[in-house]
Amino acid sequence: MVDAPQIENKSTDDELVGSEAPLLEHLIELRKRLIYSAIALVALMIICFIFAGQIFNILLGPYRSIYSNPGDLELIYTAPQEFFFTQLNLAFFGAMFLGFPFLASQIYMFVAPGLYKHERKAFLPYLIATPIFFLLGVCMVYFAVLPMALHFFAGMQTDEIKMLTSVSEYLGLAMTLILAFGVCFQLPVVLTLLAQIDLVNVAQLKVGRRYAVVGILLFAAFITPPDPISQLGLALPMYLLYELSIMSVRWVERKRAAAEAARDADLS
Repeated sequence: MVDAPQIENKSTDDELVGSEAPLLEHLIELRKRLIYSAIALVALMIICFIFAGQIFNILLGPYRSIYSNPGDLELIYTAPQEFFFTQLNLAFFGAMFLGFPFLASQIYMFVAPGLYKHERKAFLPYLIATPIFFLLGVCMVYFAVLPMALHFFAGMQTDEIKMLTSVSEYLGLAMTLILAFGVCFQLPVVLTLLAQIDLVNVAQLKVGRRYAVVGILLFAAFITPPDPISQLGLALPMYLLYELSIMSVRWVERKRAAAEAARDADLS
């Protein structure tokens, strides 16, 4: 006859063994997605390194726009290895930019098995909206904010003091702004997704508007170069995106209320 403590220990061991299996499966799945992502990034980085010159010419577009004569454009590098490492940074930037949809799909495929069918359908629009809003942020930098900032900097030149920009400094500025705007333009996507799972609502966002303004100004001052053009260029779109988020969350709440009213009508 088996003692009660032994039975209790056996059942506890069984529970532990049963809980280890799903955890192990999740870790194996996570490792697989990370390996796929790493392989894709390395492959894209090699391709982008081969075409680093073309990527460099594309990113030079805003800088070219401040010169009426393209021949006046001049960039320098001050160390023998600077341009090589700049090309590596360009390759990594290009790999992250081009590989973003693939990385997002890997995240979705890792998360999707733990979601219900209706949750997967609700998640897919945000997966599509994320790269769209990222591209909107990139276009905002490329065609508006960066040219205005460069015009501002170039206007500070005098007869004795000329702006001789190094390759790494300019590309560092351009890539920082592109990534910053691309991430910040995800604000409506993130807040709408949080509203879908009932973590935020319109009332909370309205009450937090004044705090959001202060947070946006501090974030813009921290993430952008210390000039008013870049800071306002990021702060104003972020505030507009916050207001857009409020409208999007209100639409989610109305849609949820209509679904609940229809369900109550069916039950009655």
